[in-house]
Amino acid sequence: MGRVALVTGGTRGIGEAISVALKDAGYTVAANFGGNEEAAKAFTERTGIPAYKFDVGDFDAVQAGIAKIEEEIGPIEVLVNNAGITRDGTMHKMNFEKWDKIIQTNLASCFNACHAVISGMRERGFGRIVNIGSVNGQAGQYGQVNYAAAKSGIHGFTKALALEGATKGITVNAVAPGYVATDMVRAVPEDILAKIIKTIPVGRLGEPEDIARSVLFLIADDASFITGSTLSVNGGQHMY
Repeated sequence: MGRVALVTGGTRGIGEAISVALKDAGYTVAANFGGNEEAAKAFTERTGIPAYKFDVGDFDAVQAGIAKIEEEIGPIEVLVNNAGITRDGTMHKMNFEKWDKIIQTNLASCFNACHAVISGMRERGFGRIVNIGSVNGQAGQYGQVNYAAAKSGIHGFTKALALEGATKGITVNAVAPGYVATDMVRAVPEDILAKIIKTIPVGRLGEPEDIARSVLFLIADDASFITGSTLSVNGGQHMY
């Protein structure tokens, strides 16, 4: 059995691509999901990867969910914090609920999941953590103060935790995707999407597999000298 990997938000979009890429590379994969049970069931039927439902923004739920995964599959050696949502709106129209929901789901989730696995990784002397940030956490984005703040926080979180894990065989890195052809992005009105693509030097949206390949690179056993880094995968849209 390959190393056990958990991908949060791992049953759809970028998360699904990461889960499948890890499985194809020989990892034993568990995928987390938050709400869409029908999609999660279809994902498992399609891929053979088990899906576990828990709210990544809820500390106790994450501790219980990860304990169940480790009991059923084995100690988690690879963690990909991918779960994320949007609740867009300009500051003067944004209520606290929209702010708090994004911070809890997109940023606090990284703490929750890392807290559940870090002691085991330290004891075993090996761990790979990859946090999925965003180009909008690097460059900012109109109408996304909540999302940009959470994703920017991920980049700082990654650097600090990398320092803590460095002597214990644990690497912690981030991937910052640009605009990727997920259902969420494809739902953007065609005229607006065309304008977005014009800002991407390579002239296209990214594919979920572009992000998955980046994660595979960072979690490899041979990537032990790469930690605290953010890999920008955005087609040249923002060079940071």
